[in-house]
Amino acid sequence: MNKVVFILAIIILQACTLRYGFDGGKVPDDAETVSIAFFENNSALGPSTLGQTFTESLRDLFQSQTRLELVTGEGDLAFEGTITNYVVQPIAISGNQTAAQNRLTISVKVNYISNVETDKNFDQGFTRFADFDSSQDLAAVENALIEEIFDQLTQDIYNKTLGDW
Repeated sequence: MNKVVFILAIIILQACTLRYGFDGGKVPDDAETVSIAFFENNSALGPSTLGQTFTESLRDLFQSQTRLELVTGEGDLAFEGTITNYVVQPIAISGNQTAAQNRLTISVKVNYISNVETDKNFDQGFTRFADFDSSQDLAAVENALIEEIFDQLTQDIYNKTLGDW
């Protein structure tokens, strides 16, 4: 009787295996390369390095989270696009009609082309924001806010393209 229970327990445990990966996504089996073109800053504002910073953030994410080789030409997976919006707006008004908080919003437009799974191609905009206290000078917090927003934007793009959710 104990042997039967033991064998059944092993069968049940093997059938109920939880499988997960650290990258949170699935690279198509036939994909070996990724190309990420320079994202030009087409917004009216923002630091002059905004396009380069975003492009490098997206490249870093794909290099660290996938087995794909980054190439300069057309990759099996290809990204191109522009930064379309960079704006700072007041979001919370205090008692004396001044802004208590401001919001930095950045939008990017991404054209994704999969030469492996063409049904997954898209041309889509992504927007994220970060809030900061109005007593802070934008120049003092801008780099940290941009990094926070780019972390979110690049993860959104990764999830849309390779996320296996």
